Amino acid sequence: MSVLARSVGNAFRNKVRTAAVVAVLAVAIGLALAMLVANQAVGAKVQELNASVGTVLTVNPAGGQGFEGGGEPLTADQAATAAAVPNVSSVVGTSSLRLRNAAEVAAQAATGAQAGPGGGQGGPGGASATTLTTSLTAAIDAGTLGNRNQAANGTTGATGTTTQPVRSLPITATGIGAEVDSTGKALVITEGAGLGDYTAESSSALLGTTLAEKNSLTVGSTFTINDQTYTVAGLFDAGTTFGNNAVYVTLPSAQALAGLPGELSSMIVTVDSLENVESAKAALQAALGTDRADVTQGQNLETAVSSLGSVKNISFIAFVAALGTAGLIILLIMVMLVRERRREIGVLKAIGAPNRTIGLQFVLEALVLVAMGSAVGAAIASFASGGIASALISSNSTTTTAAATAGRAAGGAGFPAGGAGFPNGAGFPSGGPLGGASQLLTSVTASASPGVIAAGIAAVFGVAIIGALVPALLTARIRPIEVLRGE
Repeated sequence: MSVLARSVGNAFRNKVRTAAVVAVLAVAIGLALAMLVANQAVGAKVQELNASVGTVLTVNPAGGQGFEGGGEPLTADQAATAAAVPNVSSVVGTSSLRLRNAAEVAAQAATGAQAGPGGGQGGPGGASATTLTTSLTAAIDAGTLGNRNQAANGTTGATGTTTQPVRSLPITATGIGAEVDSTGKALVITEGAGLGDYTAESSSALLGTTLAEKNSLTVGSTFTINDQTYTVAGLFDAGTTFGNNAVYVTLPSAQALAGLPGELSSMIVTVDSLENVESAKAALQAALGTDRADVTQGQNLETAVSSLGSVKNISFIAFVAALGTAGLIILLIMVMLVRERRREIGVLKAIGAPNRTIGLQFVLEALVLVAMGSAVGAAIASFASGGIASALISSNSTTTTAAATAGRAAGGAGFPAGGAGFPNGAGFPSGGPLGGASQLLTSVTASASPGVIAAGIAAVFGVAIIGALVPALLTARIRPIEVLRGE
């Protein structure tokens, strides 16, 4: 009988034990493979983050600080200056506006109430100071947080008492010079098309999916801003409820609505490579002047990458631990099998079987068990890897969010330290302390690709070979007469 046939037969000699061994190995191997898949997915997401927004710098007016800031607005000439800086591949100007529902504004005017917070006040870095009205209704209810943040805007009635009108939240409208969002990422258009020439005034607009649903609008529908009719050219999905409560128009259209031609709220500057970001940042600051512009690289991205890096390290450590556990299981099983078959080994030695043949027999037997365990483990990993990756990321992002929130609170009431901000969370592109990076962070998809599974199984087989060889060779070195006498 060949060594291979004898090994396969030995693997199924005790079917109950074989089933138990395969089940235990499947759990250990499945966990190891799931952690490896999660590790690979997080590594790919870090690369995606760096590729998509890692080379993006934001330029705001020096001193621009949301409602509280000051300074001078950015201009088209400064955008041209930024574009001429070495290693800068593109510059996209933005103009931020705040829209209020026209019916609500009219009702408040009739009762003598104020327009409400953000009634046209500036966006990040400073935006239009003109109250703009729209036929749209915000997709987000004010709720407890919104009304709490608006409490300072209560009005004094004829009786001398302070009343608090019910107000909806404002809608963010952004004029952009290219098809990107406020973090520099390409807009994800789910229906319809883009705005075509983003450098020309247009009556077309892009609406967030939740805003369009709230107002029962589809591609081709119309709405108004300051009594000007706009047609919905497409719908986009920013990934969050807050991000989808927004409108995008072309940059010249936003500037015309605000009555501020040539002015920019901010600039999104893309550098040609990650290695040149720091030098380009310094060159931009020097070219624009520290008294006219603030050049920043999103700490949101650094926070997200740091959090993902922690997840990547945890998943790798867990993979090694699970792999080591599988190896220990194999070692203990093979020690038990070798001790049970000392007489068989003695007989094989007595008839002249070399040590390598004896070692190969036990290695093949271990590999048969591992192969069955790997098949079941791969199935487990394919189902569990996504949930494990999500759980790890959710746990880490919760901790990161808490830390970022604490840092924001230290910077001032309602405003992030050193950055622009709005009440109600409007200062953040995606309504959270991680901004646009938060959306990318939570969108990690762990898929059990054949290459990753094959690499994991190869590692498991390597550990199995070592675990099987060690006890087999140690026993095979004993002289046959000693083995047979002991029996």
